[in-house]
Amino acid sequence: MPLNRTTREGLIVGLIAYVSVAAFYSGFDLLAARGTLYTVDLLGKVVFRGLRDPGILLLPFSPDLTSIFWYNALHLFLSLVIGLIVTGLVWRADRSPAQAPLAGLIIVLGFLVTILGVGWLTTPWRPVLPWWSIVVANTLASFLAGVYLLRKHRGLWRRLMPLAS
Repeated sequence: MPLNRTTREGLIVGLIAYVSVAAFYSGFDLLAARGTLYTVDLLGKVVFRGLRDPGILLLPFSPDLTSIFWYNALHLFLSLVIGLIVTGLVWRADRSPAQAPLAGLIIVLGFLVTILGVGWLTTPWRPVLPWWSIVVANTLASFLAGVYLLRKHRGLWRRLMPLAS
């Protein structure tokens, strides 16, 4: 598989993951009657403004467009990097079928590490960002990106997950 195809697929996978997580949390915030950018605004303030006191959740606060922008940029960057890593593993699985189960294991472990890492980093903000939302958002992103990759690479599931087939 040419490098440019792998890179293109990686960027698409990253965009699918980014958009699906962003859409999930927009809907989550809308249903919670907080406004569609509440979680992104809060996380942006935590990451880029040094907000550390969960007591702020008891007070109304106005959106910080700069924090929202930079958090979205960070989330997009990380999603694209993860997409490139995943498609690199898929490329490896296509080229070396004997290494495909290891690539599948790395993808699954990466999914789990992402959930645990986000969960650990956001522990003080659990009232706004419950565990279940982290799991659902990342599962949705992985599922949608996985469907895209499975359509592009026939037989990929059997190569990556031989015991599950």
